[in-house]
Formats: sequence, C-alpha cells, structure tokens
Amino acid sequence: MKLELRFFASLREGLGLSGESITTPPEVKTIADLRTHLAQRGSPWAEVLASSKVIRCALNQEMVGDSTPLVEGAEVAFFPPVTGG
Repeated sequence: MKLELRFFASLREGLGLSGESITTPPEVKTIADLRTHLAQRGSPWAEVLASSKVIRCALNQEMVGDSTPLVEGAEVAFFPPVTGG
C-alpha cells in the first residue's frame, strides 16, 4: 500500500525529516501496524516512535486511533500531543 507520511514538531526533529512516500508490506493494515513497521527501521525510528510514547495520528487530516485501517494513497500524519496554556 502506498502512503504519504508527515511528521510534525519533535517527531520531525527526531527523525530529521518532515515526510516521505512509502510502500508498506501487506501485513501493515492499521495505524498501529504502521507505527510498529516504522519503528522496526531501527534508530532513530525506534526511539521516536516507541510504543511507550504518546503520539497522535491523523489519516487524511482526520484524527484517528491506533486501530484505524489504512487506505491506499492516504496521508498519515504523526505528531506529539499538543499542550497549551
């Protein structure tokens, strides 16, 4: 499946890129699967996308949860939780 990935804020800084186009293997079906797949790339991916970290995700600019199915050609954005005052 072809996807457009976007990374924001501290995730962008940690990975050293703001986005990329990827083709995932058939077993990557959900947001959680994608995050695991990316973390398996090794450093710095494993640290930045560690399952212990709270990361928000959007699929085609709509907030989604980890169990959300991916769709061909989707834009998937990852970003840290937003805090404010």
